[in-house]
Amino acid sequence: MYFRENPVLQRELLTNLRMPRAFVLLFAYVALLGGVVWLAWPQQQRLDLAQPEAAKRLVELFFFGQYMLASLMAPSFAAGAITGEKERMSYEMLLASPLRPGAIVLGKLFAALCHLGILIICSLPIVMLCLPLGGVSLYEVFVAYFGMIMTVGLFGMISLWASSFFSRTSASLVVSYLMILPLALVCVLVWKQMEQLGGLRLLAVLTLVPVLCISLCALMWRSACMRLLYPPDLGSEGKEVVDLESEAHEAVGLYIKRDEFPDRLFAPPKRTSFLDEGANPIYDKEMRSEIFSQGTLMLRLVIQISMILAMFLMAACLYIAPAYAPWYIAYVILFNVLVGPVFSAGSVTSERERQTLDLLLVTLITPWQMLWGKLLSGLRVSSVLTSFLLWPVILACLLPNHYWRNLPTMAGYLIIVCLTCLTTAVTALFCSSIFHKTSTSLIATYLVILVMFMTPVAAKFFAQTFFHDTSQAAAANLLGAISPFSATFSLPLDISDENTPGTAVAGDPRIFLGFIGWSIVYNLALVAAMMQLFQARWRVAD
Repeated sequence: MYFRENPVLQRELLTNLRMPRAFVLLFAYVALLGGVVWLAWPQQQRLDLAQPEAAKRLVELFFFGQYMLASLMAPSFAAGAITGEKERMSYEMLLASPLRPGAIVLGKLFAALCHLGILIICSLPIVMLCLPLGGVSLYEVFVAYFGMIMTVGLFGMISLWASSFFSRTSASLVVSYLMILPLALVCVLVWKQMEQLGGLRLLAVLTLVPVLCISLCALMWRSACMRLLYPPDLGSEGKEVVDLESEAHEAVGLYIKRDEFPDRLFAPPKRTSFLDEGANPIYDKEMRSEIFSQGTLMLRLVIQISMILAMFLMAACLYIAPAYAPWYIAYVILFNVLVGPVFSAGSVTSERERQTLDLLLVTLITPWQMLWGKLLSGLRVSSVLTSFLLWPVILACLLPNHYWRNLPTMAGYLIIVCLTCLTTAVTALFCSSIFHKTSTSLIATYLVILVMFMTPVAAKFFAQTFFHDTSQAAAANLLGAISPFSATFSLPLDISDENTPGTAVAGDPRIFLGFIGWSIVYNLALVAAMMQLFQARWRVAD
């Protein structure tokens, strides 16, 4: 019932592993990792095996890259396991079947992790090619893979657990990422800090990691099973709108008062009067009803998780060690990358899913009104939520400390964050215009933003590690003009004083100015493309 004769597991495996995208993803994953190893392979005609530092760096880069890729892909496989049933209107039929809740959860979990496990195992031949270079033993490779499989399994369970609490895959996906990414970064930092311990680090991975991961998975599995055994949303098929007033009274912890400041900035109250003359009904509908029709649980979790993480980063990066101020800005950018697309990726696809897009296109509302109404509604929510994390930066500029002489740099940080908010919203709306499902649109948005923002950072790190002081390293540095992370770290920062002399960091204004120019051109190009799509659809509708 749980494994061998689990129809949920069998159905999910047959569906997922027989789809063309499974083979495309496997090819792309192995090709990417193989390309990294090929580019970083030592170029010497004769290798000195007595100095295996380069080989060790290559293997570490391979593992860290694979670990982050697997961590990022885990929610995409598991976050829609249960919400997908709700979106397909098959959730109640699944619960009414003879299957036990535990069998359903385990079937969904193993089906989601099986594909990810295949990707991880298929990368083994690539890392085996690096073993003859020295520096890393077969035992270390086994321990690293064991720890990676255990933690990625935990990330899959976190995503499945989040999927049991929401009715939309987009909400489950963003909450999963907010919980998984900090854990993944902590795991990487702990692994690096324990590097000097040698065998003790390997022993800890073999003993402590499985105990922690299995214990947390068991707790979340139990919670998800209870959620399916006593579902609070059973019988709500067709009832998609949540009463926000009742939800606010029943909410535990943070709740949103839509008629008070600052909550009304991102969640205005429902309209009780007629629209003003010339107002955009699309914008008003999206802001007051559409975005929050499924409740505010996801929004409340996002605010609480981000604020808790921001308190520690704010204290460490802005006040205790001001030299790490760019790292806090990077956290703000990462938050917007995760949260921003959620409020725009379903703007057009939701109309398609409800079969109301054709009705919308034959109204008197022009395509331009539709476009800017949907764009500004999602951009307003994401930018206000992101601005909540920027108040420590503004406070730091007001205090008499190192930041007084760095006011142009702090202004540059704000410009980078604002352009990032615009880029994520426009990209999500563009993906929503060309895809038919909200989940597909959201994942495509994350993929585009991840490639555009993180590829320059990875390329720069790779070039400085293996091609230092070469033309390739210089080209990789200039590629950072399309990434807000590279632009943030390119700004100069002077925190030197009589106690800490020589701590000024010289910046590269070409990266910052290039990022501004790229962001303007990129967003204008996407807006023009969307206008063309809307107008073409408009003519077809006429």
